[in-house]
Parts: sequence; structure tokens; C-alpha cells
Amino acid sequence: MYKLILLLCGIFLSVAAHAQFNDSTHYHTSYASTGSINKTNDGSSYLLNNAFKFNIKNKNTTLNFNNGWVYGRSNSNLTNNDFSSSLDFNLNGKSPHLYFWGLANYNTSFSLKINNQLLTGLGAAYNVIDKKNAMLNLSDGILYDLSDLYISTTENDVYQTYRNSFRLNFRFVIYNLLIVDGNNFLQNSLQTKSDYIVRSNTNLSVKLRKWLAFTTSFNYNRQNRTHSENLLLNYGLTVEKYF
Repeated sequence: MYKLILLLCGIFLSVAAHAQFNDSTHYHTSYASTGSINKTNDGSSYLLNNAFKFNIKNKNTTLNFNNGWVYGRSNSNLTNNDFSSSLDFNLNGKSPHLYFWGLANYNTSFSLKINNQLLTGLGAAYNVIDKKNAMLNLSDGILYDLSDLYISTTENDVYQTYRNSFRLNFRFVIYNLLIVDGNNFLQNSLQTKSDYIVRSNTNLSVKLRKWLAFTTSFNYNRQNRTHSENLLLNYGLTVEKYF
């Protein structure tokens, strides 16, 4: 039920996806939904991908609330029922390129065999490149991971660990026509070498009009403790609005 409420709120509050803040922007909300249906004589499959974002920004702080839900079936078998919700904040430091962050992230994922997962932590980030049309950011910090993972129909893996969380974030605008951006994480357990999480999201957008772009998104996730991964490739039109 809470997923349905979240999606309905996203529809009524939605504005264009991937909009960026300008100097006067303080609030931003977006909702995006894509899907695919494939039906043949041998069977059918479908996949729905939904995302809702809400952001608040001022001179010294930024607050981000991000939610995603992927649901899919193939020949009546469940393939995806993956929900993620995160709340994070940034606090600017004295250096114009340095800021500090805090994060709380909840995940449940059928494809990654996650019954429940809570990640919380703190860290610092540095803008290596910080220009209007080019941004490259490196971030590192420590996360506390409390997880309940699916091993078999009769066994769960309930555990806790501390993780080092490294992030590479980038955005490049080429001739105001081509936009490439990405958010990539590597989260290693400090206790077990083979226990790591990979999250990668990369987007490529081609401007058709000032407010309209063709966008391709590549998402990859791996939960190595459960030896599971998923990969999602989306494409469609993005409508942008600056305010």
C-alpha cells in the first residue's frame, strides 16, 4: 500500500525528471515511469520502472529524498519487486569544493535477494571539477549495514557490518546538446572481503528542444553476499522544467 501511495503522490506532484537547480531554485520534485511489455506465442513479460524525487537546496545545505520501484514478471514468474528509498543531506564546508554528507537508505529487492536492508552513515565529498557544464565529484564515508538477506526458502541471513562507501558522481554537458551523468557506488564490508555492493546509474541525454530530450539510462546493481545482480536499460523522452 505504501508503494501505491508513493506513486500516486509522485503523479500529482510531478515535474520534469533530471531537472537541475539554478541560482534561485530551492525546491524540486520529479516523477518518472517507464515500462515494457513483450507478448509472444511462447509467453509474455513486462517490466515497470518508477522513480520519485524531492529535493530542497539553499546556500549551505541540500536535502534529497529519492525513491525507486521496479516490478516485473516473465511467464507469470516474478522477476523484480525492488524498492529503494533514501534520505540524504549535504553540509557545505569552508572550502568551496568540500562538503559533508549523511545518509539513510532502505532497500528490499526480490532480484537481489534482499528481504530488508538499512544503510546509515556519514562522510565527506570533494568536487574535483565544479563548472557550469562539467562536474566530477568523489565521495567516501562509513556506513552501518543492518540486513536480512534471502538464502533459501527456509533460511535467512541476518547480519550487520560496517562498510566503506566510495562514490563517483559526474555530469558533463557538451555544446548544450549532449548530457552525460552518472552516480556510481562501491560499498565494501570492513569485515569480509567478499562482501561488497555495487550500484551504478549512468544516463545519456540528447537535447531535442530546450525542454525536451531523448534519454537512455543504464542501471546495474550487485549484492555479492547473495551472488545476485540485476541490470536495467531504459530509454524514452524526458521533459525538463527549471524553477
